[in-house]
Amino acid sequence: MMTPSPTVFIVDDDSAVLKSLARLLRSARLNVMAFGSPQEFLERHDPRAPGCLVLDLAMPGLNGLELQAALTVKGSAIPIIFLTGHGNIPASVQAMKRGALDFLTKPVNDDDLLKAVQVAIEKDRIARIARAELEDIQARLDSLTPREREVLTHVVSGQLNKQTAADLGTVEKTIKVHRARVMEKMKVHSVAELVHLAERAGIRAA
Repeated sequence: MMTPSPTVFIVDDDSAVLKSLARLLRSARLNVMAFGSPQEFLERHDPRAPGCLVLDLAMPGLNGLELQAALTVKGSAIPIIFLTGHGNIPASVQAMKRGALDFLTKPVNDDDLLKAVQVAIEKDRIARIARAELEDIQARLDSLTPREREVLTHVVSGQLNKQTAADLGTVEKTIKVHRARVMEKMKVHSVAELVHLAERAGIRAA
């Protein structure tokens, strides 16, 4: 399945700024979607869509920081580049602490914005790959039975089959069978690979 091309989402209540930014980004051969209010963006945005958000800070109703907070609640991790015409330092610090990627002052320099957008799109691409990998690892873990999950934690802690059998009150032959099933379901060929996947998933050794 092909991954859709990234889109730069712009949210600004100033229609002239919105048109100017959209024209600039499209001239750089980027896909653009423009919104005149945070509410409109929230209603129409699909968190699965790759790309980044260029967001005005000061807007009537829901402002940029409030939209950032609303997106976090929705589970959206889209990289955000804030624009402000006021040079509001406290707000920029707050935005960056909440995970904003950049903070540019209006009138924004074209090159600065294009560079920030490219960085944001690349960050989003890498983050999506990482999330997809974690989801795949979790799906493999979910396929394990409770006993296989127990065996997994013992294996990644470096225990021998004999030690695991003693801890779990069974025989070594049974542990070997469970261990083989764990390796098969986790789609790994070595304990080192298994340990790596377990670490990625945040599983602690027994």
